[in-house]
Amino acid sequence: MPTPFGPEYVRAIAPYQSGKPIAEVAREFGLDEASIVKLASNENPFGVPESAKQAMLRAVADLGRYPDANGFDLKAALAARYDVPADWITLGNGSNDILEIAAHAFVQPGQAIVYAQYSFAVYALATQGLGARAIVVPAREYGHDLAAMAAAIDAETRLVFIANPNNPTGTFLPAAEIEAFLKLVPAHVVVVLDEAYNEFLTPEQQYESAAWVKQYPNLLVSRTFSKAYGLAGLRVGFGIAQPALTDLMNRIRQPFNVNSMAQAAAIAALNDTEFLAKGARNNAAGYVQFTEAFDELGLQYVPSFGNFVLVKVGDDDGAGARVNLALLKQGVIVRPVGSYGLPQWLRISIGLPQENALLIAALKQALA
Repeated sequence: MPTPFGPEYVRAIAPYQSGKPIAEVAREFGLDEASIVKLASNENPFGVPESAKQAMLRAVADLGRYPDANGFDLKAALAARYDVPADWITLGNGSNDILEIAAHAFVQPGQAIVYAQYSFAVYALATQGLGARAIVVPAREYGHDLAAMAAAIDAETRLVFIANPNNPTGTFLPAAEIEAFLKLVPAHVVVVLDEAYNEFLTPEQQYESAAWVKQYPNLLVSRTFSKAYGLAGLRVGFGIAQPALTDLMNRIRQPFNVNSMAQAAAIAALNDTEFLAKGARNNAAGYVQFTEAFDELGLQYVPSFGNFVLVKVGDDDGAGARVNLALLKQGVIVRPVGSYGLPQWLRISIGLPQENALLIAALKQALA
């Protein structure tokens, strides 16, 4: 037998499974693409804001040239928005890129990364891809148990991932709990605070984590334009950290990792407060629409602070896959989460009112 290519820790990785594209479901089940509702990937149901569309049209003229590798204009806009120096910002091809860059910049093979059970799949993938050791801390009520995570940090730990709100469960950690955790973490351990869904929090729940970066040199805040800003297809995210961290990240960041269209669109969308407010209103109303229906159906769900809801659709381990298939046949795409150790559950993104209504009707038929 020939020697297998690559290290064992890479061969052991299960590839990331994204939400099914509309075109694939149409082909597989013989459906009209226009009739399909996709509520699988926590995308913005309003799509790309008009401000970003206009910015992209203006950027088209320069697409024959490479983008600004340092993203000067986008960094300047972000620096102004978050009140930090521009060299505290690292740009990423989506926030997923920021998470991967952080893992590679701060962790060596054999060292350890701490993250919570039922947290974003990329944390495990980044850890495995390094040949690092995962310390997976059991969840508390489907969310992060910060006290247990602090206690789990050992001599080999170099990185901790925290998602707030958490994906796929939607749980939320108040600011005071996170800051108390930061005070417990050794100075040589980097904390990545992944805030992909921060914009969906109410004003009362909002906190400014960029201010913590000024106090904690080992903190990296990760954000994205893929959710609330409606730019998922452009792949643009960013990290905020002090120069001791950003310098290392930029040493291994791929050159030109954020394209010209993405940079232009992100600058325009960043302060499009009208678009953000419209999305927040729709999300709040859709959450009520979903949870009232789940209550009516007697379904357990995890209270969510993102733009999705995790709902339990049966008691047997085949329930999630079974109900997911029944929904696909009706042209509704949601996200099964068996790969997260939640085979009885589905994660359902909040869409437009009519999309939510179609999901509810399809779910009732699937459960019946």
